[in-house]
Amino acid sequence: MKSTLKTIALLVLVVGLPWFIWTWGFCRFYVEPGEMAVITATMTGDPLPPGQILAKKGQRGILEDVLGEGRHFLNPWLYDWEIRPVVVIPPGKVGIVTSKVGEDLPEGEFLAAPGQKGIWRNVLGPGKYRMNPAGYQIDVIDAISIPIGYDGVVTSLSGTQTPPSEFAKQGQKGVRSDVLQPGLYFVNPREYKVDVLEIGVNQVSLIGKGGGAVITKSLQVSQNVAMDRLQQNVLQEQQAKREDYIQKESSSGMRLGRLAPAPSAAARKARMPAAEYEAMQDATGVAMPAAAALPSLSFVLNQFVEFPSRDGFEISLDMTVEFELRPKDVAWIFRTYGDLPAAVDKVIMPQILSVSRLKGSAYGAKDFIVGEGREKFQNELTESLAATLAEKRIQIHAALIRHVNVPDQILNPIQQASLAQEQNLTNQEKQNTAKKQAELNTELSLIGQRREQVAQETEKIKALIKADEEKQVAEIQGDTLRQAAEIEKQTAGVNAEKITTLGSADAQVVTLVEGEKAKGQQLKVKAFGDAEAYNLWIFASGISDDLKINILHSGPGTLWTDLEKAGLSDLGAGQALTPKK
Repeated sequence: MKSTLKTIALLVLVVGLPWFIWTWGFCRFYVEPGEMAVITATMTGDPLPPGQILAKKGQRGILEDVLGEGRHFLNPWLYDWEIRPVVVIPPGKVGIVTSKVGEDLPEGEFLAAPGQKGIWRNVLGPGKYRMNPAGYQIDVIDAISIPIGYDGVVTSLSGTQTPPSEFAKQGQKGVRSDVLQPGLYFVNPREYKVDVLEIGVNQVSLIGKGGGAVITKSLQVSQNVAMDRLQQNVLQEQQAKREDYIQKESSSGMRLGRLAPAPSAAARKARMPAAEYEAMQDATGVAMPAAAALPSLSFVLNQFVEFPSRDGFEISLDMTVEFELRPKDVAWIFRTYGDLPAAVDKVIMPQILSVSRLKGSAYGAKDFIVGEGREKFQNELTESLAATLAEKRIQIHAALIRHVNVPDQILNPIQQASLAQEQNLTNQEKQNTAKKQAELNTELSLIGQRREQVAQETEKIKALIKADEEKQVAEIQGDTLRQAAEIEKQTAGVNAEKITTLGSADAQVVTLVEGEKAKGQQLKVKAFGDAEAYNLWIFASGISDDLKINILHSGPGTLWTDLEKAGLSDLGAGQALTPKK
């Protein structure tokens, strides 16, 4: 038995120890966190069919499945392994997957589904992915971050072509009606193109013959640094698209200049008169942005408003038109006209120029100098632009005339006449003011006199009131004393009558009481029959109830001796004794 155990132990030691050394020392490998192992079957399995890149189980070549982090054991004679980092997609990024394996795409399709060869339609969101780099290429790009104050217009790049003047539906190619609101979106740029358009109020500012600029809103400041960077990237990409559009269309007569960042407040103030700068600030309601502000999609205009007046003078305007692209109309505007530069060039600017010339030619040059005519022209311009562009789904809020450039040959005489007129009005107002001041001084003097008169009348009234009060007090005091004396007199009479009545009553009481007592005595005497019997009854009534009577029989001796013996010697003299029988 012992020999058998020794044999088994020896066999285990001889066979197991080399196996353990081989497995643990040569077949073991470790994959660290954040890594993966790409396995290649070198000596085992069937050869791959033509065109197949990744091997499945039982095939020779690069295996499709990779090994994750941890400890693994593989025969180094049969397999090779390569440690590669996993694909990490950070927040704010997406992964575009290009598959080198799978079925071929149908004809006309260029986006693949999982299991097909080509660019996957679905993107990978933030996270870690263990995908075999031999069969899948992952390109990490920025997600689409729509800034606040913008909407994203989505253009589908795959599917059947949308009919003209219609929005693209699911599975169709073209501009979609649903826009992206401000936020972060994981969009495949091979499937959808996203253009950001400013919503809300923007401005077209024209400065005389020097052209102008379309001032759009800047990116609002965010507390999220990563989100802020993504939004800047989106706006920079949109700016590049607009520059390309303007360069392509400039040869066909487009009158827009290249895009430029919004100039600083100091630069704008330096290149325009102070009055115009202040007027622009008043028109916009906000201070001009600084040069170091976040990106702006502003672009310059090579157009200006100029027209002949009714009396033949050349008029040019510095004006600001505030327009708004509403979120519900942004997709329609983009599909119909294109990006904002195209909308400004094709719709807004032609209407501004046309309406300004049409309305302005009905006014004389003088009307643009005096305030009433200029205000009337501004109101008519705003109403006409609002009505015309409302049909184009662009809302006009105001058309503000900041400055009117009039030729000097008419401007100077009108200004001089206006100054003379204003000076005359000023002098008249000064005279009126002096007259009013004199009237005011007179009224002040009258007020002082009236104040003194009122004060004297007040003192007189106060004295009369005080005298009347004292008179009334004296009369009240005298009447009070008289009434008090009368009351005292009446009280004395009442007291005398009281004493007389009480004395008479007391006397009558005594008379009645004593008389009745006498009548009672008479009745008592009459009841006893005579006066002696009545007296005896009175005597008997006066005897004490404690009186004791002792009857003693006398023997020999004297009465006093017997009394002494009987213990009666102490009887008082007033006690009545009954004689012995």
